[in-house]
Amino acid sequence: MPGLTAPATYSDEPPRHPALKVNSKAYKWSIKCCIIGIPLAMNWILNSEEPFNAEPHRSALVLSYITPVDFFYKRNHGPIPIVDDLSRYSVSITGLVEKNIQLSMADIRSLPKYDVTATLQCAGNRRTAMSKVRKVRGVGWDISALGNATWGGAKLSDVLKLVGIPKLSSVTSLGGKHVEFVSVDKCKEENGGPYKASISVRQATDPDADVLLAYEMNGETLNRDHGYPLRVVVPGVIGARSVKWLDSINIIEEECQGFFVQKDYKMFPPSVDWDNINWSTRRPQMDFPVQSAICTLEDVDVIKEGKARIAGYAVSGGGRGIERVDISVDGGKTWVEAHRYQKKNVPYISDGPQSDKWAWVLFEATLDIPANAEIVAKAVDSAANVQPEKVEDVWNLRGILNTSWHRIKIQNSSCVGRSKM
Repeated sequence: MPGLTAPATYSDEPPRHPALKVNSKAYKWSIKCCIIGIPLAMNWILNSEEPFNAEPHRSALVLSYITPVDFFYKRNHGPIPIVDDLSRYSVSITGLVEKNIQLSMADIRSLPKYDVTATLQCAGNRRTAMSKVRKVRGVGWDISALGNATWGGAKLSDVLKLVGIPKLSSVTSLGGKHVEFVSVDKCKEENGGPYKASISVRQATDPDADVLLAYEMNGETLNRDHGYPLRVVVPGVIGARSVKWLDSINIIEEECQGFFVQKDYKMFPPSVDWDNINWSTRRPQMDFPVQSAICTLEDVDVIKEGKARIAGYAVSGGGRGIERVDISVDGGKTWVEAHRYQKKNVPYISDGPQSDKWAWVLFEATLDIPANAEIVAKAVDSAANVQPEKVEDVWNLRGILNTSWHRIKIQNSSCVGRSKM
């Protein structure tokens, strides 16, 4: 499209964090940097170079409630689009509407601006753990394929009003029931065509759903990795529906027929494999289920006997808050409730007016760690949904929505010392 183009090669990828260095054998990027004033030696996990998919080390996630842009996970399907002339860039709105229009960035910025703090999470977050049960297909994410940001932009409900669709509509006057977002991004799964996804007209026109056409992230202009100059942000829904590098919006009768809506990101039972799968038997996944993970410890860790701080994140989809996070140091036999928080000096109340309903909560607990402990975290959301105990119960061939209890097996340093004697 004029002003924004999708490259055919990876020769013009944007710069990432200036201290990042690729180590292709280890598939890790070494970083020595300073986040929010705290010196940090850490690793970026590089899942693939082309297209670029990466997540930060888990320990970075709990350093701040708002995830710094440089350490927000990167999920791409092709080369990063390039803006060559912002003045020529526009978004078309067409389909089952009273009038088709073209909106420039100036037009979108002239609408009321809203800031929405929301967690975006890849549906494949924690896929690696699921693959240990049985093989799955997809990017090998650890537990950090998510991040929490404050997004700034125009509400989609205000944008759609410009083409004659009233707020809180379920269907347009011409029969449109779905809003399709089409990217400039080209991907092999669409046979070289654009990435696309859709949501319902009802969700798109509900001001309280906070769906944005966003041009800012954490108070700054979007960068190329995250959708510059304009992207969709659909809070409470898997990240695949928050389309980046927006080209057009189509009002359609049926949901989007693109690959990532019809033949991916659907939840199948463990009995379905690639020989008997029927994609048409499942609806596209939208809300993400309740999820939590421990970020301060890993299976490889050896810690001293005594007390240890256990911290991590918990989040649920659909605007549901986190009612409780339980921690166990004996594999789930006994539990202690963790402290939950979002903003400093503001007590967190699930579904409270001062809480960010679309955002994660961070949790922490300081507990005595026994020898050879299995530490477990599980969350309960405001609708009393709780994480399933076993990954085997939620296994699926695409490895999505691994929301099972998060388990960490560690050793005490004294035990390690005795084993070497």
